[in-house]
Amino acid sequence: MFRTATARATSYQAFEFAHALIAPLRWGAQGLKAQLDWPLNPFGRTLLGRNMAAGCELFETATRRYGKPEFGVVTTRVHGQPVAVREEVVLATPFCELRHFARDAATADPKVLLIAPLSGHYATLLRDTVVAMLPEHDLYVTDWTDARMVPADVGPFDLDDNIDTIIDFIRHIGPGAHVMAVCQPAVPALAAAALMAARGDPCQPASLILMGGPIDTRRNPTKVNELAQNRSIEWFERTVIADVPFSYPGFGRRVYPGFVQLSGFTAMNLDGHVAAYRKQFDDLVKGDHDSAQRHRDFYDEYLSVMDLPAEYYLQTVKTVFQDHALPDGVMSHRGEPVDCAAIANTALMTVEGENDDICGLGQTEAALELCPNVPADEKVHYVQAGVGHYGVFNGTRWRTEIQPRIRDFIRTIQSKRRAA
Repeated sequence: MFRTATARATSYQAFEFAHALIAPLRWGAQGLKAQLDWPLNPFGRTLLGRNMAAGCELFETATRRYGKPEFGVVTTRVHGQPVAVREEVVLATPFCELRHFARDAATADPKVLLIAPLSGHYATLLRDTVVAMLPEHDLYVTDWTDARMVPADVGPFDLDDNIDTIIDFIRHIGPGAHVMAVCQPAVPALAAAALMAARGDPCQPASLILMGGPIDTRRNPTKVNELAQNRSIEWFERTVIADVPFSYPGFGRRVYPGFVQLSGFTAMNLDGHVAAYRKQFDDLVKGDHDSAQRHRDFYDEYLSVMDLPAEYYLQTVKTVFQDHALPDGVMSHRGEPVDCAAIANTALMTVEGENDDICGLGQTEAALELCPNVPADEKVHYVQAGVGHYGVFNGTRWRTEIQPRIRDFIRTIQSKRRAA
């Protein structure tokens, strides 16, 4: 046991040491690029100079430590008019903040809780989702905390805690809220709705929208699903779990480190990332600043990752991806059965991407079958053609095809509930 704990601590510490060791080279690359970009340096405008500057930028960005990004949403449009937006933290726990995007507009738009994935990236990965929803919705977002920043004496955080947090946030928003869960939180969101329904909770959501979520990963399994299924939970604990080093507030906490997750994300599409960086190099040499900036914007977000609590990660792998507890009807929450058949007053919409290589077709749709007591006219399934996993909540088709359908679904349920 001592040997295992030592190995966990050493792996994370070794990463930190390597990052510190390479820092002088990164600073040197920054300094050289600044000289090459100096307008009065004629060498910087030569082909060799542009190649050197492009190489310096790629080296610096590839070795940089990326912090938590900002949402940066300060305005939206309501009824065609520009309106200021203020981010407010209205409820906080050590592991999550409930962030309200308050609009300076007197409207009675539906209240929506957007549950961001707790799967490696920060909630800002849903910036495009937030921007598209804001004009017509009173929006709240779960902003999960990097586990390495939570002191170890706060205690653990597992899947049961995840579900409790969702329930607490729904209750804080109040009756009639609509809940959107993107990817990983589809399972805890559906479980939260089932538990609230079984308890007769007056704050159970008016509707639940599940987007690209792993409700039943046995349907069209992807490489991610197969990896989780083919490895034991002991393998995951031994291979990917580490202890937070002494330089962070969470010193000693067991986590699934962000740098380990990022290596997995990258390996799944290594050729694509190599091609993207090769194109970035060419764009910088050619002076195509617009294309280069789009690359920077994407990778500034993609490379910003957070640590996950080990107990949450391991329980999720076992419950969702190995035991399939929710679709098999054997999931429980602190000893209380999670019975999706209890859901009768929460409308349900599922959204999938045709080319999703993380959450295969049918995995999210399975939620509709698990909820037989939701009225047929309050169940909707939509498959967006031509998009992968990220296209379900980000990009042109999200904004022009998926979001309008979600908006109409929410408005329909909202009107129906008010009429009742």
